[in-house]
Amino acid sequence: MRQVVLDTETTGLEVELQHRVIEIGCVEIFNRRLTGRHFHRYLNPERDIDEGAVQVHGLTRQRLAKEPTFAQIRTEFLEFVRDAELIIHNAAFDVAFLNAELGRGAESSARIGDLCRVLDTLALARQMHPGQRNSLDALCKRYSVDNSRRDYHGALLDARLLAEVYLSMTGGQAAMVLNAEPDPGLARSRLAIAVGASAAAPLVVITANDEELEAHEQVLALLDKASSGKTVWRTL
Repeated sequence: MRQVVLDTETTGLEVELQHRVIEIGCVEIFNRRLTGRHFHRYLNPERDIDEGAVQVHGLTRQRLAKEPTFAQIRTEFLEFVRDAELIIHNAAFDVAFLNAELGRGAESSARIGDLCRVLDTLALARQMHPGQRNSLDALCKRYSVDNSRRDYHGALLDARLLAEVYLSMTGGQAAMVLNAEPDPGLARSRLAIAVGASAAAPLVVITANDEELEAHEQVLALLDKASSGKTVWRTL
């Protein structure tokens, strides 16, 4: 399954006031593994940027004056995201801005929903953690994802952080995938040590009680919904 984690930065918050996308960051996941492929572009919005927005992402009109417009990177962007499941935090915001950009110019018929499936991780987080803060920073803290470099919001950095958060939220495999052992010999040595240690120690099995089983089923139901019923737990 191909997924693309996406984030944007914009000139302001209101798409209805003709605010524009000024940065797009995308990170590719295939079968729950980060592939290393990404798409990242700064864009010339051809308009002023709200001061409040500059304080969030640090991008000024002068800084972006020589960057391409969205129309110039449109085809490349669509080729990268087409037919993928887009993973976006607060998806309604980014999708509205991208649809507005796609609606400008000669080829105005394309819309994100026609090209991709969309998964909103904010909605998923609210289901999994009701009544709690579910901003990207809060989720990074909850899932032990290092966001210490996030002085400003940046589309590619935020997409990478969200990818780690998403993998942790939906299976807890982010650390295993992102920190894969680079030295096969060292990895085998560590595995041998771990196996030897486990063989020497008695194995204690603690079964789940009814309350824990019920909570487990609730989490599986959320994962079923997030993956369109493709979780492996139900088939084991």
